[in-house]
Amino acid sequence: MATEAKLKAERRQDTGKGVARKLRQAGKLPAVLYGGHEESVSLVLNAHETGLLFQAISVENTLIQLDVEGEAAPVATLVREVQAHPFRPEILHVDFLRVEKGVELELTVPLSLHGTPIGVRDEGGMLEQVVYEVPVRCIPSAIPESFVLDVSGLAIGDSIHSDEIEIPEGVTLQLDEVVTICAVHPPRIEEEPEVDDEAEEPTLIGTEEEDEEEGSGSGSGGGDARGES
Repeated sequence: MATEAKLKAERRQDTGKGVARKLRQAGKLPAVLYGGHEESVSLVLNAHETGLLFQAISVENTLIQLDVEGEAAPVATLVREVQAHPFRPEILHVDFLRVEKGVELELTVPLSLHGTPIGVRDEGGMLEQVVYEVPVRCIPSAIPESFVLDVSGLAIGDSIHSDEIEIPEGVTLQLDEVVTICAVHPPRIEEEPEVDDEAEEPTLIGTEEEDEEEGSGSGSGGGDARGES
């Protein structure tokens, strides 16, 4: 069963970058509603309310009932695109797609893993999830909330593939080939640096014998000099 949420929206007449910038400064969020057999409509959302809602739901596959100003009834939609700021945790723009009752559409559904693999718990392995969502096709009322995969029985070397996902009736997985969802890998063994047993002895600069020879040489040289004078 599809998850639903509600959100209020107002119509806006003015468009453009300058208008959108002023809306954001006022705590508003520009958006657009399109699809179906109707024209696109430019909207304004409350930025704070929208941010809180998007943090609480799975945005890609939650049916959002838009309560649009001037509409007799809420409009069933799916979020098709969220434009976010590249540096700040801020939503810049949202695209909503109208959905029609009984009409199939394509969307992505998140994948979640349940349990601790025996290969991790008992053998020290590592669980790696490669795919976090998969594309599906279905009618709005049949949109899955998520696909949950039990990984508790996986040993080292085991994996789960897309053809093992339990797909409910009325939902079609939109993948051209079978892909790996997750796998349990052996633990990493860090190699210790090799130690050379035959350590080279340090080279000494200057020895006692060399010092004595230098000293005696200096003494004889001095005697010759006195004899010549």
